[in-house]
Amino acid sequence: MSERIPTVDTFEPLHPKKVKAKSSDNLIHTRSFTGLYRTLRVAGAALLFLLFFGTVWLDWGGRQAVLWDLAESKFHIFGATFWPQDFILLSALLIICAFGLFAITVFAGRVWCGYTCPQSSFTWLFMWCEKVTEGERNQRIKLQAAPWSLNKLARRSAKHTLWLGISVLTGLTFVGYFTPIRPLAAELLTWQMGGVSLFWVLFFTAATYINAGWLREAVCMHMCPYARFQSVMFDKDTLTIAYDSARGERRGPRKRDVRPAEVGLGDCVDCQLCVQVCPTGIDIRDGLQMECIGCAACIDACDSIMDKMGYARGLVSYTSEHQLQGGKTRLLRPRLIGYSAVLLVMIAALVVALVERPMVSLDVTKDRGMFRENAQGLIENIYSLKVINKTQQRQDYRVELMEAEGFQLQGKTKLSLAPGEIVDVPVSVALLADTPASSSQTLRFKVTDVDEPWIYKEADSRFVAPLNR
Repeated sequence: MSERIPTVDTFEPLHPKKVKAKSSDNLIHTRSFTGLYRTLRVAGAALLFLLFFGTVWLDWGGRQAVLWDLAESKFHIFGATFWPQDFILLSALLIICAFGLFAITVFAGRVWCGYTCPQSSFTWLFMWCEKVTEGERNQRIKLQAAPWSLNKLARRSAKHTLWLGISVLTGLTFVGYFTPIRPLAAELLTWQMGGVSLFWVLFFTAATYINAGWLREAVCMHMCPYARFQSVMFDKDTLTIAYDSARGERRGPRKRDVRPAEVGLGDCVDCQLCVQVCPTGIDIRDGLQMECIGCAACIDACDSIMDKMGYARGLVSYTSEHQLQGGKTRLLRPRLIGYSAVLLVMIAALVVALVERPMVSLDVTKDRGMFRENAQGLIENIYSLKVINKTQQRQDYRVELMEAEGFQLQGKTKLSLAPGEIVDVPVSVALLADTPASSSQTLRFKVTDVDEPWIYKEADSRFVAPLNR
């Protein structure tokens, strides 16, 4: 007897009986599958998890390699240390990420959501835990409907134990990027964690457990703003996941060795696997929908059925509206070129800003007093110089006035700062002339690295003096 592909009963091929994505418990129980896109997604998620959970444990020069030390207002990223004065660079990085997201959306739709979004990645991980502890889709549906028993209690307990374990590890890791991870982990294991750290660990534990374990697709469908405005960036050449209705209709079951044309059907055998594997529970055959996250699970499922039937793959595929209409997808188009050009310019500007970033900081604050007369009878102003060594080595600096003829800098002008050290240096500036050219003049202070004179920073302030003495 010829092998048949599992299908649902239909009354008429034109009006197939749909399998609901949600079971009677109003939950989406996805079916396991294999395929190219699943392999890519798993590999990408594994790399991201490795970076997230692993980077926080790396050391660099005797400290944690990546640490946003809020208490010290220092942001360590391997060999570089950033300060609040460098916040503009973080803003630029966020803008670059936004334009990168725009560009990839114009090109390939919601591929970010399907492959690299943390919500999607953790949801797939939690779904895997569900499969390991409660079985395949049909087994989970039966277990959900079954009355409570020792078997059900044991399986549910195992699932939630895995979920909570992953959630605690996620919360600890996330907080570990802001508080040194090693003492933080030791405090957690010995139940000695401080109130603030404990609050944030529990907060992110709960966020992971609830979002990935319980809310799942609701986050993508109702809470994520990206789903709402993505259509604005789509055009007829954007690669999206689509069902080829011209090839697939009319849909209906048939034996494996029966050609579609012989029974007046299209290539779709109405097996409903595309619905059963979808994490948001949609039927891709109904067209592009806001709930589709572009994970390509339906492509893998459909291609597996096409292989069994001996049909060509691609009934569900990454394609464009133009291609579905018989045309050709244009990869290069004004909107995509524009986004890409802006993205490249901003990346280049960020690289230049990082390379040219001054490794010494200088802030000048004038004393609240207007001016005073010193022991030599000269008018002088008092200033406070705040100097920061942004390098990873001890540095010697020289403080001087630039283009300040007629003025004399008095105070400590030679400094030696440890890596990351901040010092406040009081200095005074005396007016050598009897009569100033103006009641308020601009002074430019400069701090220069003694050994590396190309490392310097300048800052302006005002000198105030009376016109008549």
